[in-house]
Amino acid sequence: IPQDPSNQKCGRKKTVSFSSMPSEKKISSASDCISFMQAGCELKKVRPNSRIYNRFFTLDPDLQALRWEPSKKDLEKAKLDISAIKEIRLGKNTETFRNNGLADQISEDCALSVIHGENYESLDLVANSADVANIWVSGLRYLVSRSKQPLDLMESSHNTPRFAWLKTVFEAADVDGNGIMLEDTSVELIKKLNPTLKESKIRLKFKEIQKSKEKLTTRVTKEEFCEAFSELCTRPEVYFLLVQISKNKEYLDANDLMLFLEAEQGVTHITEEMCLDIIRRYELSQEGRLKGFLAIDGFTQYLLSPECDIFDPEHKKIVQDMTQPLSHYYVNASHNTYLIEDQLRGPADINGYVRALKMSCRSIELDVCDGPDNEPIICNRNNMTSPLAFRNVIEVINKLAFFASEYPLILCLGNHCSVQQQKVVVQHMKRIFGNKLYTEAPLSSEVYLPSPEKLKMKIIVKGKKLPCDQDILEGEVTDEDEEAEISRRLSEDFSREPKLIWLCRELSDLVSLCKSVQYKDFETSMKAQNYWEMCSFSEAEASRIANEYPEDFVNYNKKFLSRVYPSAMRIDSSNLNPQDFWNCGCQIVAMNYQTPGPMMDLHTGWFLQNGGCGYVLRPSVMRDEVSYFSANTKGIVPGVSPQVLHVKIISGQNFPKPKGACAKGDVIDPYVCIEIHGIPADCTEQRTKTVQQNSDNPIFDESFEFQINLPELAMIRFVVLDDDYIGDEFIGQYTIPLECLQPGYRHIPLRSFVGDIMEHVTLFVHIAITNRSGGGKAQKRSLSVRIGKKAREYTMLRNTGLKTIDDIFKLAVHPLREATDMRENMQNAMVSVKELCGLPPIASLKQCILTLSSRLVSSDNAPSVTLCMKDSFPYLEPLGTVPDVQKKVLAAYDLMIQESRVLIETADVTHDKIVQCQKAGMEFHEELHNLGTKEGLKGRKLSKAIESFAWNITVLK
Repeated sequence: IPQDPSNQKCGRKKTVSFSSMPSEKKISSASDCISFMQAGCELKKVRPNSRIYNRFFTLDPDLQALRWEPSKKDLEKAKLDISAIKEIRLGKNTETFRNNGLADQISEDCALSVIHGENYESLDLVANSADVANIWVSGLRYLVSRSKQPLDLMESSHNTPRFAWLKTVFEAADVDGNGIMLEDTSVELIKKLNPTLKESKIRLKFKEIQKSKEKLTTRVTKEEFCEAFSELCTRPEVYFLLVQISKNKEYLDANDLMLFLEAEQGVTHITEEMCLDIIRRYELSQEGRLKGFLAIDGFTQYLLSPECDIFDPEHKKIVQDMTQPLSHYYVNASHNTYLIEDQLRGPADINGYVRALKMSCRSIELDVCDGPDNEPIICNRNNMTSPLAFRNVIEVINKLAFFASEYPLILCLGNHCSVQQQKVVVQHMKRIFGNKLYTEAPLSSEVYLPSPEKLKMKIIVKGKKLPCDQDILEGEVTDEDEEAEISRRLSEDFSREPKLIWLCRELSDLVSLCKSVQYKDFETSMKAQNYWEMCSFSEAEASRIANEYPEDFVNYNKKFLSRVYPSAMRIDSSNLNPQDFWNCGCQIVAMNYQTPGPMMDLHTGWFLQNGGCGYVLRPSVMRDEVSYFSANTKGIVPGVSPQVLHVKIISGQNFPKPKGACAKGDVIDPYVCIEIHGIPADCTEQRTKTVQQNSDNPIFDESFEFQINLPELAMIRFVVLDDDYIGDEFIGQYTIPLECLQPGYRHIPLRSFVGDIMEHVTLFVHIAITNRSGGGKAQKRSLSVRIGKKAREYTMLRNTGLKTIDDIFKLAVHPLREATDMRENMQNAMVSVKELCGLPPIASLKQCILTLSSRLVSSDNAPSVTLCMKDSFPYLEPLGTVPDVQKKVLAAYDLMIQESRVLIETADVTHDKIVQCQKAGMEFHEELHNLGTKEGLKGRKLSKAIESFAWNITVLK
């Protein structure tokens, strides 16, 4: 019995009989599937009683029945007539799979079920690989849909639209019209049609075809050209998808495409005309363009096009509210911007600024020192060679400041100049930046910083300031925090007084909204810090605070800007993990742009959202004045609905060899890692199995499921690695915020280690996001319905210990439970319908209705139900008697409509009750301290009461 293809080493002689595994001949047509099924293979047969048997399955030569052996039944009974098959399902989507104790150990992608007979009985099978499962599902679906018409199969593959198109391509290139051409010409022709193919691979394919026909000549006939092209250019996984969505034809018409875009790809407002337009743009054959159908080659091109990109095009524009205070945004920030190498020895380089500004960096750093001839310079103070003239740097910044984004640019000025040269710095900035410089004094009547919208096209200087109340021309201020920290580190003397530097009034006056101050503790800050003052934290200090006081850090960052810079110990300019600090609300996390790697990937990926403008609005739970959030929460974040991300890694295309790998042929053994980054409760990673020796089109076909508690802060990073590496294993990666993912079948454009997009190197995936899990773990339905009410998790309100306030919150307990029940009941009803339709939890309702409608039509095409609108709700009424199986489905549909009705009719009342409680609670917000003192609460107890109050308001919101 053939082995699993993923474990076979290649390089064996190709057999043409192909009764063996599909790894030896790629599936590129229905007849390939059928020949494979006729040769037969072993499948596991799953019984409801948790038993699993190995059986050898074959398809009869006359294509009329499916047989298996060994069997206790006589030969006539150990078979299933194709005519009795109702539907074929891929995945664990039947009662048997859901209730089998061993179902957890069965891969979703290797499971299939054949539903047959009037009672919709299921034959549940598990293949050795996803590839084999796909062949049986596609082949059987094809037979069932074709069983209405007799069919000469071997003929059919030459009458397809694709072959008709390939013949015209061949004829156009066959100048003499002899029906044969030189091998060189054929190779060129195929390479033109598919530029990603290697020439050696095409030549090898022609050699194989000639050898199989025992030909001596190397001239290529029309048929051989078509065969070579089909075998080289058909991606089996795309072929299986095409068959599935085209109702088992070998091409899509506009209606198929429309259903695919709506039900699978989540596209709304799609019309038939839009689909015909897609077909006209992507179909390669003239005939297809005229008749309006899309064959496999055009469909593959379409799936690879920017229109099917994984990144939601909405997010390529500015989609977030830009009128909130500056402190409510994450800011794309660079550390020691003038460096392009490491920070110990690297020379200063103007390209550091060019690169950062072109990547829409909105916070850049300038370390200014005294230079010769009274001209200030920018340099790495550990390496005084090749300094940059301050004036030249400012001119470059002025030219590119708003090249990639029109939102404000923050200049972090590290001032190490004498008073004399400070004045030159001010002259240059005023002359070159002109009215772009923001120097208006902050209004003490305001409580928050102005918004990015208000500060558009403005350059803001961050730096030290002289005290306002003293009328002096110059004075002493403490040194910049980062410098001070480094000198303290070097002297090992932490009690030392901070170093003082002289500052002139003119430079002090350039600083308005970002005055640098020293951080002492949150209590001091909350009392004394002004909204226009900001602290810088070293990585070590910020990590300590994030671990010890996560809630306080978030609250502090609602009002004030925080800058976090990498540890002075990172002399190789490695990067900190920005996510750790974003989770606490820190806005300006400075990155060493010159150092590529996973941390920079996260940073670049994060700022792709919101039109790549360099500002990303924080989640509301981190902005609202009264709200409770701690990054270290172990599970559900109050007031946020968790989501489940379902990812299927299907295949890869044109993977290059790792850049730094030692010489070892062109062979790689790729696998894919999926990393989730976000709050600690969401961070995790999973990997696929390794595909041996395949870089052109490795097929993974593996599904994964991740629960995400705070979707707004989550990112997903896909990394492709080589398992058989020497030296370097990295092949490519792509990082994207969860909010920017598009659902459905998508190609991911992989980026190289330094972040460049690699041409034609992609990962083909299927993405779905649901608001509850399922599909990974088998949930025993019958059980969960009985205990549904008890096992429910309700988000609890907390006691504040202040009677007046607790009495108000008590009124919300009942409406909160009602709301949860309505939502859960609605979701459970939908899951039941999906399950009874034989669909996975990630299916859309559109797919359910499609499946349902095909079932409710009897064999003579008469409908068995009618749709009646009662009180404007769509009910299904049976016409005559309906088999038991359909009764079950109709009952589930009925319940779903009932639950929708309850939701629609009672949601507003429940919602109003919750809003009333929230409003009533908020009226006490100002009074909290006084109330607490009256009740005798102080210190930790009072803080706890205030925290519980914030928690409750967040839950109600």
